[in-house]
Formats: sequence, structure tokens, C-alpha cells
Amino acid sequence: MTSSTRKLNLNIGTNTTGYLPNAWKYRTGSRHDIYDPDYYRRLTELAHRGLFDAVFFSDHPALMTDPNGRPFHTIDPLILCTTLAAQVPDIGFVATMSSTYNSPYNLARRTQSTDIVSGGRLIVNIVSSFNPGVAANFGSAPLPPRSERYAKASEFLDVAKKLWSSWDPAREGDIQEGRFWDSTSAHTIDHAGEYFTVKGPLNVPRGPQGHPVIAQAGASEGGIDLAARHGEIIYCNILSRPAGQAFGRKVRDRAAAFGRDPSGIRIVPGLVFIIGENREEALRKHELYSGTGSEDGLLARFVKEYDLDPSTFDPDAILDAERFIPDPNRLQAVGMGLGLSDLLAHERLTARQAIRRSEGHHRLVLGTPEEVADAIIDLWSDGTVDGYTLQPPRAPDDIREFVEKVVPILQDRGVYRTRYEEKTVRDRYGLPYPA
Repeated sequence: MTSSTRKLNLNIGTNTTGYLPNAWKYRTGSRHDIYDPDYYRRLTELAHRGLFDAVFFSDHPALMTDPNGRPFHTIDPLILCTTLAAQVPDIGFVATMSSTYNSPYNLARRTQSTDIVSGGRLIVNIVSSFNPGVAANFGSAPLPPRSERYAKASEFLDVAKKLWSSWDPAREGDIQEGRFWDSTSAHTIDHAGEYFTVKGPLNVPRGPQGHPVIAQAGASEGGIDLAARHGEIIYCNILSRPAGQAFGRKVRDRAAAFGRDPSGIRIVPGLVFIIGENREEALRKHELYSGTGSEDGLLARFVKEYDLDPSTFDPDAILDAERFIPDPNRLQAVGMGLGLSDLLAHERLTARQAIRRSEGHHRLVLGTPEEVADAIIDLWSDGTVDGYTLQPPRAPDDIREFVEKVVPILQDRGVYRTRYEEKTVRDRYGLPYPA
């Protein structure tokens, strides 16, 4: 048994039927769950039983209409998180929101309100929208180029931070008789930038966390800049220790170059877990939940996904990392696509090995509950990561299995909490309060 004052941070993804698009066929529940608020309450209560830091809701404000798939985003995550916070205590909430298709004032007002009514349990995951289908829902203008989206996102957060601190009742002096408040506790921000002009102040006061914790996902150059300037919790794709250490150094060095203290950054990558009575059972579950049906099916998907020539493909040949670097100009998210090339830059792997290291662009951990716990502790114990955002293939089934089988092992090892203590998620992550 190990003991440490540092504790493992774990969030849990709770979108619709689970993370893997084909795993819904093997879950319990109804297809109507995906737009049932009571279903998300049950998932959150289950996550609360597992003492997770927060439940995580990703989001694209667009409906996926593939008849062979399933909708992955339905109820607005901030509204859902606000509702759930009133029903389930302690646990935090990660709400994904777009900086591309929001106004800073509206987002700052809504999120600060949610943070206040939840008692300091909100994390805001700010994303730069990359889906043309999202753009089409907000007008006829095409999706802005990547460089513009990230520049706009950085200014967006500059404005939001100013607004979040623009009215602070703690600044009130002596209130004159007959006056309700000291209006000097609020001040305009008078922001005039390239993308936004906002006067302020915000009509919601400073919240219990100063402002909601800021999460950011991205490993492209623009994404790392945004994370280094503003991100407190970094959601990313880390598949190995060397790749994770290199990523962490890059983000923190960039933060220091911007004049920011890098100690206020936590690396919390995604992780897909599949638990079996033994490793063989976990491997078969992987093939089933991925929708490929077999190891050969996984390899065929690999060939198709990376546009390889099937006539010359050798699943047991060492892969060339440079071959798998994503096009920096592609529409899809670049950062999540860098995971495989980063892994191959540090480890000599074949395709047969690589297909068992990543699923859904996240690290894949397969095996018994003990093996899953060991793998989670492995990269955390030396500080490569500060925790994980777990992505269960099926909801609620795999969340329940993790809570019942893996959480007790983590607690016995002394790396994971046995009760909620800190009131805010900022305290739970050991993050500084904004000045």
C-alpha cells in the first residue's frame, strides 16, 4: 500500500450512450435515455458514488444525423450541469462551450451564475469549433480558419476573465446610510480588441472560485498557445510516458514564456478503459465495442483511417511516426490526431501493437481491474499526468463497473480519495484562485 498527499484526479465522461459509437448495442437502457434528464442524474449519482472530481460533457451544437450512428450531444451541457448540481452534491461539472459561436458577456454571465448556484463546482471547457455543421447553424458564413479561431478564443477568454472579476462585493468600502451598496465594487472593463468590444461590468458578482476553472483541449500549436495562456485543466491525448512528459514540458514552458506560473496547470488526458475477468476477455470486448469484431477488423479500420495501401500493408512492420502526423490544415481537430505520431516518435510499434494502445483518439487500457488500476497509477505516480478524464465505452455499464471494481483498488493503494473534502473543484485540483 502506498501513501501520498498528492491524490489522483479523475473526471468521467457522461455523454449519451458512452464514448464508443458502436458500444450502445451492448449497454443497458433505452435509446430514449439520451434526452432524458433523469438518465443523466442517475449517471451523475453513480459518478458521485465513485467520488469523481467531475462529470464531463463534451459538446457540438449540431445534430449528428448519420443513420448508422447515434446522436452524441443533445441537451445543452451548461443547462444540464446546472440542473444536476441542484440534485447531486459535491461532484463537479465540466461543461463544453464554444468560443467561436458565443459572446464573452453571455458566456461569462451564464457560467458565473452556474458556479455560484453550484457552490464552486463548475469547470468550463472552452473549445474552438472545427465542425462546418456547427458553423452552418450560426449563419451563412463559412467556418473561420484555424488561426483566426484560436486568436479569437484567446481574446474571448481575456474578456471573460475581466468580466468575471469586474464586480467583486469584497471590494466594497463603507456604505453610506441610505445606500444599498458601494457601486465602486464594480468597474467597467472597456475592452476594445480585434474581435470583441465589451464595456462591462458583468451583472453577476465574482463567484466562489474567483471564476470557473478553465479547461482546454488542444495539442496543435494554436491549441498549446491557448492552453498555456489560459488553460488550468488540459484535456489532451497522451498515449505514453515519453510523449506525455514532452507534452507537459511544452505546455508549461510556453506558459512561462507568456509570463504565467506553470504550476497552475493540470494535465488530465482522456483514457478509454475496458475491464475483463482476464486480459483475453478485455481484448474481445474491445473488438466488440469498437464495432470491428476481431483483431483483423481493428487492423482493417486502421488501414482505412490512415489511408494506407492494403496491398502492401504489413501489420507486423514497425510504423514510421512521420507517416501519421495529421495535416495541420485539416478541418478535424489536429491536437487529438497527434497522439499516434507522438507515441510512435518515442516507441517502436507495429500496427498490431498500436491498435491496442489507442481507441477513439485516447489512451486505451485493457485488462483486469488490477491491471487497469496499475496502468492509471503508472503515468500519474511520476507526475507525467495529474489524472484522467475517463471515457467509458458504455454508459452506465462501464461507469458502474469502474466504480465497483477499480475505485476500491485505487483507494487501497492510497492514491485516491475515500470521501469528498474540498468544497470547490478548484481546491480539489489544488489550483490557485485568481487575483
